[in-house]
Amino acid sequence: MQRSKINKKTLIEAIRKNIKTALQEDIANIDLSAQLIEAKSFAMAYVKSKESAIISGIPWFNSTFLMLDPKIKIKWLVKEGEIVKKNQRLCEIYGRARPILTGERVALNFLQTLSATSTITQQYVKAISNTDAKIFDTRKTIPGLRIAQKYAVTIGGGNNQRIGLYDQILIKENHIKSSKKIDNLLPLALKHAKNKDIQIEVENLDQLKKFLELGFKNILLDNFNIKNLNKAVLINKKRAILEASGNITLKNVKKIALTGVNRISLGSLTKNIKAIDLSMKIETFKSL
Repeated sequence: MQRSKINKKTLIEAIRKNIKTALQEDIANIDLSAQLIEAKSFAMAYVKSKESAIISGIPWFNSTFLMLDPKIKIKWLVKEGEIVKKNQRLCEIYGRARPILTGERVALNFLQTLSATSTITQQYVKAISNTDAKIFDTRKTIPGLRIAQKYAVTIGGGNNQRIGLYDQILIKENHIKSSKKIDNLLPLALKHAKNKDIQIEVENLDQLKKFLELGFKNILLDNFNIKNLNKAVLINKKRAILEASGNITLKNVKKIALTGVNRISLGSLTKNIKAIDLSMKIETFKSL
C-alpha cells in the first residue's frame, strides 16, 4: 500500500503557504515586542521538549525562521521522525535576535502540532504491529493544515487516505441516500474518476453484501463491532479491501486489526491531538 500521496512540489507549496499565513496572522505589519531589542543584537536560542514525543515538522520550523531572516542558522540535534525524551534539547538557533524572537511562537506551533500527530500515529501503528492491518488518516484535519498533518501521519508510520475530494471518491451514507439508484453508483464513479480509488461506506452486513455484488473493491465498514467485523471478513472472502472506521481507540485497535480487516482509519490522529509541550529559550545574547 502506498504510504504517502503527497508529492514534493505539493509539500513545498504547503509549507510556504502555511508559514506565510501564520506569520501574517501573528505579525501583520510589525512585531511590536521585538522593537524593544536593538536591531543589531544577536542571540543563540535552543528548543527542548518537555515530554517524550516523535519529532515532526522540522521543515515548517526551519522555513519559518528563514522566511523572516535567510541568514539565521539552525543546528538540529535530532532528526525528523526521531523519538525524543523529556527535557531533551532538539535544536539550536543562531542569528539576529529580533527575527528569532518574532518566529518563536509560529515555529513552535507547527512543531508541537505536527509532532503530536506523528506521536499518536506511531502509538496506533505499534499497537497493531503484529497484524496485517495498516493505519490510515482521514479528512478530519485542522483547516489549512491538511497537507501538513497528513505529512505528519506518515512520519509516525501511518498511511494517507485521499488528500481531498479531488483525488479519490468515497461514497458515504449521505451520498447513498441522495442517489436515485444505488445500482448506478459504481458506473457513475468510474465515469467521473477513472484510474482513481473508489470506496463506499456501509453501515451493516446487508449493505456489505449488496455492494460486493455490485463490484465495489474498496469498502469502509462504519462503526462495526468486533463480531460484525469478523462476519464482514468472512463474507468478503478477500474480494475487496475492507477498512474499519469509527469509535476506534488504543484499547480496541488491536482487536479490530485481528479481525482481518486491511485498513483502520482514525480521524483522531489529526482532530483530537494534544500538542507536544515544547519551549524555546535564549541562551546567549550580545549586542553589536
